[in-house]
Amino acid sequence: MQTPHIVCFGELLWDILPTGALPGGAPMNVAYHLHRLGLPASLVTRVGADERGRGLLGIVKEKGISAAGIQVDPDTPTGIVLAQPGENHEMHYDIVAPAAWDNIAYNEALAGEIAKAAYFVFGSLAARQPVSANTLLRLLDTPAIKVLDINLRPPHFSPPTLETLLHKADVLKMNLSELELISSWYGNAATLAEKTDLLRDRFRIPTIIVTMGADGAAVDVAGQLHRHAGYKVEVADTVGSGDAFLAAFLSGTIRQTPVAETLDFAAALGALVASRTGGWPAYSLEDITAIRGK
Repeated sequence: MQTPHIVCFGELLWDILPTGALPGGAPMNVAYHLHRLGLPASLVTRVGADERGRGLLGIVKEKGISAAGIQVDPDTPTGIVLAQPGENHEMHYDIVAPAAWDNIAYNEALAGEIAKAAYFVFGSLAARQPVSANTLLRLLDTPAIKVLDINLRPPHFSPPTLETLLHKADVLKMNLSELELISSWYGNAATLAEKTDLLRDRFRIPTIIVTMGADGAAVDVAGQLHRHAGYKVEVADTVGSGDAFLAAFLSGTIRQTPVAETLDFAAALGALVASRTGGWPAYSLEDITAIRGK
């Protein structure tokens, strides 16, 4: 199988946790896990011309991920997020502004790279400010399979912008609370299946992934809902676990693995990452297999 070109667009930043600073940002998390799963991905983002930015560039290169699409902003600092754990291991985020990743600039070379991609992974958070939002909207004309990772962090989203992104998505990934909120804008669907049906029909999205924390996950593929109860682990933090889940799901999809097996693999990797600190823990395929009990 020819290895597909995968591009992840959006924020690259430092998560400032009570235990210290860790590199993060959903697009980078997804790229990192794709790379560990044998599917190299490139990253399109922007960092500041500062110590934090240089640190991130060094880590990206160290992890074997292409930094060719990382712009350096001479005037705006590298992004940081103040992260605090809450009840049930849920994380609370203060996404500090200004941040360089809000200023991702469009250029023809970038558009040319995106045009060659088989998959284009992007999130809603990168559309919170006009410069990156406009760049993203122009790049969404790509023929690539477009993967939208909804990431609702109030007040950093608006329904009109989300609708625009949803109309472009071929694959949608969201958590349960995001599904409940967005589906409520369009109707009174009661069950999870009815909610995914509503969004699939309204926006013509073939695949909708819903992560549900300790309750597992579900995926709606062309109207058929598959569920997984999840794997029970001792949670260190949930930073990046959903991003790992998405990367694992895309890995299975690209390799044409049956949906149920892909969902199981994704649930295992999501649980594994939740059992370790930060969004970029080291692990092997054997570690995932151990979680699955195989």
